[in-house]
Amino acid sequence: MAYSPSASVLSRRGMVATFGGGAVATVLAACGSGGSSGTSGKSSPSSWSFTDDRKQMVKAPSAPTRVVAFTGTAAALVDFGLDHQIVGVFGETTQADGKATAQAGDLNVGKVTVLGNAWGEFNVEKYAALSPQLLVTHMYDPGKLWYVPDESKDQIAKLAPSVAINVAKVSLPTPIQRYAELAQSLGADLNAKKVTDAKTRFQTAAETLRTAAKAAGGLKVLAASGSPDTFYASNPDIAADLMYFAELGVDLIVPNKLDSGDYFESLSWENADKYKADLILLDSRSTALQPAALASKPSWTALPAVKAGQVAPWDAVPRFSYAGAAPLLENLAKAIQNAKKVS
Repeated sequence: MAYSPSASVLSRRGMVATFGGGAVATVLAACGSGGSSGTSGKSSPSSWSFTDDRKQMVKAPSAPTRVVAFTGTAAALVDFGLDHQIVGVFGETTQADGKATAQAGDLNVGKVTVLGNAWGEFNVEKYAALSPQLLVTHMYDPGKLWYVPDESKDQIAKLAPSVAINVAKVSLPTPIQRYAELAQSLGADLNAKKVTDAKTRFQTAAETLRTAAKAAGGLKVLAASGSPDTFYASNPDIAADLMYFAELGVDLIVPNKLDSGDYFESLSWENADKYKADLILLDSRSTALQPAALASKPSWTALPAVKAGQVAPWDAVPRFSYAGAAPLLENLAKAIQNAKKVS
């Protein structure tokens, strides 16, 4: 599986989806190699192609109209103007009450097929039945498709070509621009008011955060995630959103003893106070412990930032669109403006 600067909890609870081997084989055989995977000959004027961040060019006689994507990716494409092209998603999409997760954004979860609602879940039979023409997802580690299980990746690859957009070790605007380019290639109008308004909001929010960070006078910020046994200090030199926050002047703490992959440092709860933070950005996903659950941990409640009430939610796997990212910048700016030095 791929590790991200924000996937510490997921990486420790990866689930293996189980499928009926014979049934899957039958469906795969019926679908061949996903006849919409493109052509290798000379492209016609109406043909479609896109080169992803693995430097792989995907070609098709025309722009794919049946796209399956990681939920956050699908939501970003919707933000850029795609709609009916998204037929299936995988990743945390719905909550226990059936409502959409924050990651789903404005995606109409009632109109798409959910192939899996957690890490490790991807129903290959349902995927094949959708007659997919393109699979799209993030790429945190080179060549690895985010949320596509290793156990079934070869079966999945036979059904349709894939596009991977790199979201690690690049600043936030880069994957946003790449998803915009992909959406445009699939038929989205980047000049639509919805898109241009979102871009303006993003740019304004960036300047607001820059101003807030400058006025904060060295306020120390730590991005972190909690699990029952471990406190994860995230590395801002890899996470796209944290990289951008730092570029805008936010004084983010860089852990000095990173785990393999350099995405974060795993700390026992007894050592949760290793880094002196004035403001903690806490992983807000359902897969990570939230403040109410952390309240029973004395080492958490003893942290200066926690005592001061200076803990802000952090969308650790952001939506890579202007509409998805603008609120992140706005909320961080407010958190910094309202914080004071306590460490």
